[in-house]
Amino acid sequence: MDNLLSNGQVHQTVPKQFILPPENRVPGEVSSTVRLPVIDLRGGPHCHVEDRDQLIGEVLLAGKEFGFFQVINHGVSEQLMADMMQVTEKFFNMPKEDKAEYYSEDTSKTNRLFSSTIYGKDGPRYWRDCLKLACYPVAETINEWPDKPAKLKEVLAKFIVEAREVSMTLLSLICEGLGLKKGYFGGDLSSGQVLINANYYPRCPEPDLTLGLPPHSDRNLITLLLQGAVSGLQIMHQGKWVRAEPIQNAFVINFGHQLEIITNGVLKSVEHRAITNSGAARTSLAVFIMPAMESFISPAKEMVNEENPPLYKSFVFKDFLRIYTDLSAKRVDVMEAFKISG
Repeated sequence: MDNLLSNGQVHQTVPKQFILPPENRVPGEVSSTVRLPVIDLRGGPHCHVEDRDQLIGEVLLAGKEFGFFQVINHGVSEQLMADMMQVTEKFFNMPKEDKAEYYSEDTSKTNRLFSSTIYGKDGPRYWRDCLKLACYPVAETINEWPDKPAKLKEVLAKFIVEAREVSMTLLSLICEGLGLKKGYFGGDLSSGQVLINANYYPRCPEPDLTLGLPPHSDRNLITLLLQGAVSGLQIMHQGKWVRAEPIQNAFVINFGHQLEIITNGVLKSVEHRAITNSGAARTSLAVFIMPAMESFISPAKEMVNEENPPLYKSFVFKDFLRIYTDLSAKRVDVMEAFKISG
């Protein structure tokens, strides 16, 4: 519990356990001119039919060129997004004693409050606290959520359903655009846990010495992120880090390893990281759509032919998770482990 950064202690310097080796620190070329694509979802699942082909093209182009994009007019109300951010901030601002019952360093537990990250446990710590919860189906998970602060359960129950709907809408557009059979991403490929990581990055006295999260790619199918107003997310694009500047009431979307493998490399699971800053604390909410543990993953048959043979091995999702964790979520190492050699 003493490891939590949200316990109210103000640091004048970065404690030594958070200091990264010089080669892993924030400086590095960051592009100030490249911007993530912004896609208008025209109200989400109820977009007009005549817009659909254009919308599909925008999603696929952003996925191929960046692997990340922001969506607006997605169907989730501004009020619900604000309420979700507010209850999250209230949780991290609760007294240490109120958070203690949720804290655990047991990485096998799904629902827990912890600090840093579960990857690379023997290395430096990262400047982040995280409340991780399984959230869907709501009726099966809500009793495991924190009782404090007031309204957290009520707000999260609404938010997770609508956030998942946005993700499933995007998967439907991708399915149609790539010529996959209707409903390809339904069933086992998206019926695993829907996880939420509520992240808190306190103000950091020396941001150049540490990171909020290390460079990594996501293990799941698709991720939806609510950033809040404070910048901190960076994406690797053409060998440079690109800032994902927050847009009010937008979601940041990125593809996980599973979508890259299923599309045989057409859509990319792009490396990203979280930086810290000395001016303001940052709160973000990441929603992860996961396959079922026993789900069988392989390049879709529609994505392979004689000219485009499968690039990746077939596997069961739970086996992927084990290797992903063993390799500390490092994109190149993870993808190499599943590539078909030769």
